[in-house]
Amino acid sequence: MPTLEELVSHPPQLPVTRALGDIAAATRPGGCAVITAPPGTGKTTLLPPAVAVALAEAGSSGRVLVTQPRRVAARAAARRIARLLGEEVGGQVGYSVRGDSRVSERTRVEMVTPGVALRRLQRDPELPGVSALIVDEFHERDLDTDLALAFALDARSALRDDLFVALTSATLEASRTVDFLRASTGEEPALVDIPGDIFPLELRYAPPPRGVEAVGAIGNERVGVRREYLAHVARTVEETVAATEGSVLVFLPGVGEIETVRGNLHLGDVPVLTLHGQLSAAEQDRALSPASGRRVILSTSIAESSLTVPGVSVVVDAGLAREPRFDAGRCLSSLVTVPAALARLEQRAGRAARTGPGIAVRVMDSVDVARRPAQSAPGIATQDLTDARLQVASWGTPVEELALLDAPPAGTWEAAGQCLSSLGAIDEAGAATALGRTLASLPLDPPLGRAL
Repeated sequence: MPTLEELVSHPPQLPVTRALGDIAAATRPGGCAVITAPPGTGKTTLLPPAVAVALAEAGSSGRVLVTQPRRVAARAAARRIARLLGEEVGGQVGYSVRGDSRVSERTRVEMVTPGVALRRLQRDPELPGVSALIVDEFHERDLDTDLALAFALDARSALRDDLFVALTSATLEASRTVDFLRASTGEEPALVDIPGDIFPLELRYAPPPRGVEAVGAIGNERVGVRREYLAHVARTVEETVAATEGSVLVFLPGVGEIETVRGNLHLGDVPVLTLHGQLSAAEQDRALSPASGRRVILSTSIAESSLTVPGVSVVVDAGLAREPRFDAGRCLSSLVTVPAALARLEQRAGRAARTGPGIAVRVMDSVDVARRPAQSAPGIATQDLTDARLQVASWGTPVEELALLDAPPAGTWEAAGQCLSSLGAIDEAGAATALGRTLASLPLDPPLGRAL
């Protein structure tokens, strides 16, 4: 059975293979790095083993912790590396997500969600037995990701000057991130740019008919994705299947939209599968496993990054994203449907040209694309910060002294403090109470944790 060392010395033919020497040179105990790569280079597959091997050769034999933004991505990445090693997950490579963990004493690479990493740091800031933290898909700017990184950098400066930290992304603002790490660590981060195989990608546009808006009123005082628009998406999928070859990956904002489009499709013998976070692991594996014939996979944003859907050479993008927003006036959070940012559109289109020429069909016109924001807003700017403020209070370092790429909005931060105070989770000075520390350890919003 191969070891990680053998996998790195005889890697599969992926674009990242050409950069393994640069990755090894950038990896050292106590160092930090920013690693950029286009979709499909294999960085999620080979970067963690390469880091583990480089650190072991430098005398640091601890585990490499890799954060993935979603549970399905963490499990899939661990399975992919384990398959290359010819072993089951839980051996040299494992994962830990909420409610599910497969690791052992042999585990050298562990995939985790940001929430798991955050609470592990809270339990023991020294991260015993861990030699590196890799934050994959950092560009998604998940709130737990930002906090886990800030806590890790804080612990690194005070307790773990040997901890190696790397940030990776396919659409990263590299210069800003390098500046951020330089200011946070006081040293010059290594910058590794992994080249990708450039396969031709044809962009096509299928705008809806005049008067058919993507988002609008869908009932009494409700706003959502209109059925007329989803019917147009279904027609576009049918036309695309008829005019192309290979499997088709369709991006939709949520499960409701997936089921509506699925009900409108008439594709004959072409099977239609779904991929989203509410499915069981076995159902998700079905969409992520190789298949002999062509398929249509209707997916939420979980297939944007880290996940590989085999056989896909065509993408149909509805151009929408579902993102959390916090209404400070009502102290309520909700998921809202918004136009997907340019970075997300690029990520999705890149799924079609991972292994060969591809086609991306955007259900919009090119003028609409030009008006899109470059990046999605970071979670710290749009989400409820109640749990974030409790995590910071339990950590003990003032938020002003934490290494955060973006500071929390003052109004939302104040509203979070008022909520925590009413729950008895923080005292008048803003420090976590005993109850607050208990609530911070739970993978729940503090008000729900307090009720339970």
